[in-house]
Amino acid sequence: MRRELSLEIVRVTELAALASARWMGKGMKNEADGAATSAMRKMFDSVPIHGTVVIGEGEMDEAPMLYIGEKVGNGQGCEVDVAVDPVEGTELVANGLNHALAVIAIADKGQLLHAPDMYMEKLACGPMLKGRLSLDDPLHETIRKAAYHLNKEIGDITVSILDRERHAEHIRILRELGVRIKLLSAGDVAGAIATAFQESGVDLYVGSGGAPEGVLAAAALYCLEGELQGRLMPLDEEDHKRCQAMGIVDPHKILYMKDMVGDDDVIFAATGITPGDFVSGVRFLPNQRAETESIVMRAATKTIRYIKSSHYMPSKIEMM
Repeated sequence: MRRELSLEIVRVTELAALASARWMGKGMKNEADGAATSAMRKMFDSVPIHGTVVIGEGEMDEAPMLYIGEKVGNGQGCEVDVAVDPVEGTELVANGLNHALAVIAIADKGQLLHAPDMYMEKLACGPMLKGRLSLDDPLHETIRKAAYHLNKEIGDITVSILDRERHAEHIRILRELGVRIKLLSAGDVAGAIATAFQESGVDLYVGSGGAPEGVLAAAALYCLEGELQGRLMPLDEEDHKRCQAMGIVDPHKILYMKDMVGDDDVIFAATGITPGDFVSGVRFLPNQRAETESIVMRAATKTIRYIKSSHYMPSKIEMM
């Protein structure tokens, strides 16, 4: 993939973030998501790729745009897989809470896992723990290993997990161990990525969340030299058939980074909608301007860029 695509896809996440942020705190998550999705789809028309959406807003009959299988880009340039989440954390935007993002990952055609829309058990960590942990281990053993390799006391380990009833047993074990817990109301992708940023203070991300979000987080962690291990959680025979239709013969096996994002080049971009651990949120300024902060990463070069942009909103609104 051409390196210029890094900046091209940031323009897409920026417009999605600007569109969604206008709904922040208004209690209308569907409107926030719809605005971001529409803006993202329009901006894709200017990106020089032959793109196919492999992770998006749903199947063709479920989503009017950015549906799985939709072609995006202006038809010039390389063939790529595209994974999108126009608003990662719609509830966060609706309630004016932190950590909402507009997210895109692209990779060469055939590299990104076509993850079915179901839960995935996950274990995410930063570079210092890469290759040292296993999703097969009991949670208490994972914590013990993490503390050992990070040279920390167990009580100084910080674990991030979604605040869900299904995680009650995980949380009980973590509390018994005495680790520090960061409960997330939403923000599955941001929660996993935070493990690769020392300033976030998060050492591990555990628990289950959406499988598509797992692939997006894996793309980011691949660029950051971190790791995400995942295992799909099909509920019934219909879920098993969906996995097999997407080429996943054994849905119960551990999915490693190479299974989710391949072993070639990946570009990941995220723009903050609301403030988070590694990018700030959209700020609306006087004189019809707005400010965004984005992060864009490329696996091939291990380059990480932070981009702060000032936008003249009248020129953006016509594109939303």
